[in-house]
Amino acid sequence: MIELIQEYWRPFLYSDGQQITGLAMTLWLTSASLCLGLLVALPLSIARVSTRSWVRWPVQGFTYLFRGTPLYVQLLVCYTGIYSLVAVREQPLLEAFFRDALNCTLLAFALNTGAYTTEILAGAIRSMPRGEVEAARALGFDGWKLYTYLIMPSALRRSLPYYSNEVIFMLHSTTLAFTATVPDVLKVARDANAATFLTFESFGIAAAIYLCITFALVGLFHLAEKRWLRFLDPSR
Repeated sequence: MIELIQEYWRPFLYSDGQQITGLAMTLWLTSASLCLGLLVALPLSIARVSTRSWVRWPVQGFTYLFRGTPLYVQLLVCYTGIYSLVAVREQPLLEAFFRDALNCTLLAFALNTGAYTTEILAGAIRSMPRGEVEAARALGFDGWKLYTYLIMPSALRRSLPYYSNEVIFMLHSTTLAFTATVPDVLKVARDANAATFLTFESFGIAAAIYLCITFALVGLFHLAEKRWLRFLDPSR
């Protein structure tokens, strides 16, 4: 056990000397996926609650597709499926993008979390009290101003308890990145196990790392909910 830690603590935490690995790669992949997914979800959630069916239905189809299929399958499609298309390989930019395993992994993760976040935000928008919206309209807020200054800030706050689950789910989903040879925590654990045959110790260290990150995220979201959802507590 001690020899395993002495030899692999750097790869488990941040680098193997040549590239970013382990905890650093997992945190980067999780953060980048969530940020890109949130950027996708903000406009799509507004379209998702639109009264116009031609605006709402394409977004509904997008969310059903990515919520209705396993993330592992989506990763394989992005990593090997798309690159197998002749039209993709003939385009230099597309060929360069889909040849990189990290790009494919990030694309699959971002689209997946974007679909879930779209539904989370759309649900938060629908749950807003109608009185708040009518009051804002009475004050002259309409169109993009209504969404910018009232609806989206309120939806982001109200969705915190549900979005925290999506963040933790995305963290755990990064364990699939080893399929595309991305050197995350699980990939380092598998390499350590293959080299030392210390299976329990190798995967035990990986489990402990994920557990610590999860506890930290739960604590941060708990503090955020106490601060930004205080207006929903009538006792305060």
